[in-house]
Amino acid sequence: MAERRTRTFEGVLAQIERRIVEDGLTVGDRLPGERQLAEQLRVGRSSVREALRVLETLGVVSSQVGRGPDAGAILTSKPGSALTDLLRLHLGLAGLEPREVIDTRLMIERWAATHAAVARADTQALAEAVAGMDVAGSAEDFVEHDTAFHCAIADASGNRLIAAIMRSLRDTMRHYAVEAVESLGDTAILQADHRRILEAIRAGSADEAAAAVTAHLEHAYPALWDR
Repeated sequence: MAERRTRTFEGVLAQIERRIVEDGLTVGDRLPGERQLAEQLRVGRSSVREALRVLETLGVVSSQVGRGPDAGAILTSKPGSALTDLLRLHLGLAGLEPREVIDTRLMIERWAATHAAVARADTQALAEAVAGMDVAGSAEDFVEHDTAFHCAIADASGNRLIAAIMRSLRDTMRHYAVEAVESLGDTAILQADHRRILEAIRAGSADEAAAAVTAHLEHAYPALWDR
């Protein structure tokens, strides 16, 4: 499952890059809309949406112009080596042990949450992800919103490289995350952690945000926690 999703994600990125080259798009041109890209690439819209988020993080596109499912992102630079480097990172992460990924996430997310709190960053995306988890109908659905929450923390830190690495880490761990949620059964403690992180960032409490992230990863992956 994780391998298939990783291939889908990488495939969407590669196909979008190919479309940019084959269509002769230049900076300022608009990509096809999310719905149109999903149909053309024969993948789910969620895969297209995540790929576009990564491209935006890397400064390749801007999705701020236009609204609605048919409003395409604007090309702000040629993908070139940035996309190639991201794909290489994705492939490299695929062979890591879950414990290695969790240790890396701990370092990155504590840093990101701290900086987001200090900056009093916008927490709307975090709140929307929490709301999505509240109504999730399956472990897979919960993990989709959970991924959005943790990637939003990285985005809120203001560091684009941190955000790109977090998305790669989360995609690598997606299957394990689903298994962890299924094993826990009740996600109440995870949601309590998410709200604690959200409120700490919203309040500008850097120390509390870092502590909340640490507690959350311990609760989410108790079998991997050995501190």
